[in-house]
Amino acid sequence: MNQGGVDRGTLYVVATPIGNLSDASPRSLEVLRGADLIACEDTRTTRTLLGHYGISTRTVAVHDHNERAAASGLIAALRSGKTIALVTDAGTPGIADPGALLVAEAHRAGVAVRPVPGPSAAAAAFSAAGFPSPGYRFAGFLPASGGARRKAIDALDGPLPVVLYEAPHRIAKTLAELAERLGAEREVVLARELSKKFEEVARLTLGETTAWLAAPHRQQGEFVIVLAAGETKPAVDADQVLQILLESLAPSEAAKIAARITGVPKGELYRKALARRK
Repeated sequence: MNQGGVDRGTLYVVATPIGNLSDASPRSLEVLRGADLIACEDTRTTRTLLGHYGISTRTVAVHDHNERAAASGLIAALRSGKTIALVTDAGTPGIADPGALLVAEAHRAGVAVRPVPGPSAAAAAFSAAGFPSPGYRFAGFLPASGGARRKAIDALDGPLPVVLYEAPHRIAKTLAELAERLGAEREVVLARELSKKFEEVARLTLGETTAWLAAPHRQQGEFVIVLAAGETKPAVDADQVLQILLESLAPSEAAKIAARITGVPKGELYRKALARRK
């Protein structure tokens, strides 16, 4: 055991407050105090938390631009018996934030990885949304533009609620595109500045979001979007589709079109079509 009740040679993945510093758990503070090193997304941001609780543990920057290069040195330190706490600016590392690469390298190196659960903007927003569901899909940030963005938005129309993150300068555009492609009547929860002084959680339709955002200061701060689940679409019966198409098309053409409609492999449908023509 190291000082502070943490295990030596262990990588702790520590969730930190998403706004209100009082949300730091006693265990997370124990690990941050007892670690030999804290790997941070931004050392300046983490020092605000550490300073608030009088923690003097040494910090090192590990972010999107240097995580791969930094990982080898951190893994070497872990293998030598050092204890490292991994944090991001806010919330849980590896969830739309850096950290997953270092964790993966630790597993490959046989290093013990221990999560220290706590704040997560996705879980917090979903808990306040009120969309009954057996689960939800976390989609993080959408692609910034182009065909990849359109495909990502279309893919959100599924049987589970979806949680998205969005920056203030793109929130209006994102909500307008969601309304255009998924329907203005789809319900959505907008969670702004969670756990902070100007926190707001509003449930409305996508068509109502433009007016909501028009109020003063509404397009400031970080957003979590919780999109209600889409309607469950009935499954397409591939055999039935194939049978109908075979009434007027050759087996190869019927199989090709049936595959496009149902997603069943064309070869499988073609074999069925030939069998039915015998």
